[in-house]
Amino acid sequence: MDKVAIVGIAQTKYEADKIDQTYSELVFEVVKKLMDDLGITKEDIGSVITSSNDFNDGRTIADMAIQDAVGSIGKSESRVSGDGAFAYIYGAMRILSEYYDTVMVVSHCKCSEGDQYLINNSIFDPFYQRALGLDQISAAGLMANMYANKYGITEDQAAKVVIKNRKNALNNPYAHLQEAVAIEDILFSPMIAYPLKELDLPPLSDGAVAMLLTKEDISKKFTDSPVWLMGYGSCTDAYYLGHRTMTDLIGLEHAAKEAYKMAGIIDPIREIDVAEVYDLFSYHELMSYEALGFCGKGEGGNFIESGETEMTGNIPVNPSGGVLSSNPTMANGLIRVAEIALQLMGKADKRQIPNAKVGLANGMNGICSQGNCVLIFGNDGGV
Repeated sequence: MDKVAIVGIAQTKYEADKIDQTYSELVFEVVKKLMDDLGITKEDIGSVITSSNDFNDGRTIADMAIQDAVGSIGKSESRVSGDGAFAYIYGAMRILSEYYDTVMVVSHCKCSEGDQYLINNSIFDPFYQRALGLDQISAAGLMANMYANKYGITEDQAAKVVIKNRKNALNNPYAHLQEAVAIEDILFSPMIAYPLKELDLPPLSDGAVAMLLTKEDISKKFTDSPVWLMGYGSCTDAYYLGHRTMTDLIGLEHAAKEAYKMAGIIDPIREIDVAEVYDLFSYHELMSYEALGFCGKGEGGNFIESGETEMTGNIPVNPSGGVLSSNPTMANGLIRVAEIALQLMGKADKRQIPNAKVGLANGMNGICSQGNCVLIFGNDGGV
């Protein structure tokens, strides 16, 4: 098999309401920027993978509405109805098939154009759970409460995740929320779903991201600093919340083990230079530390307090500000991949981690981390 390279990335500014742009215009913005940056046209792209959701876009087979914007007319095009990180791996598999030399992956979302609580509620079982009014937020509250009670995680420890990520977002020109917060702001913000307060949760954002993947032998035509896929793992947990171990991200743990095995990672703290994880809510990032093997079970709170995940720590987590700072839901995973690629290319500007060579990106589908994927990237080789 050939290697898979990321050679170019484009993002929009993530905002609360891009009312002046249709979905097609939003997507066209990043596709045109990507092509202009790389000096290419649609004729240089072999296949297109998009990531979106019919419920958010308000129509069936939503990718049909953006075919002209992504330049996929007359080309092979597929849509992943889920998180953008899964769209990335779909595109990577097309390169690995050796049938395509180049694949463009695009993900978009406009949370402003739909009621996200009703959309989230529709994910639940229609006979037993949907009528209860469950959604992503109430389910997250259940998970955070169970996790905190089992392991003695404090509200202050969870708040430190928000403080870190919002501080990091100040250096990210694409971030939706660019305002530092103090611990008092978080602890005294309105209670939404105990123990989650308003600032423990991400905003709802509009935005899009695009990237170009290529085979190894042509990657240097596009960039002098390609980023290579080194390892991948995915795992889907049980559908019903009651069938899961809600205090631990078991699916993410299994996905990480598979990705580490493929990438030859034995000690993630020592071997990974930077990580972008899907921080669905403040406690969720602490749970992710544990599932990814950065610390032991129940030690996520102590780990955030150690400073290891700060920009100057041994494993900086979410230098971009994470989902807690920008949350175009369907695009979040591809944003994580894009931010890691920028780090390994040395193009992350003020949020750059010095000498970053190996990075981890994490994507998520479903309620409370039901579907998980972990991707390991490097800037000096891959699979």
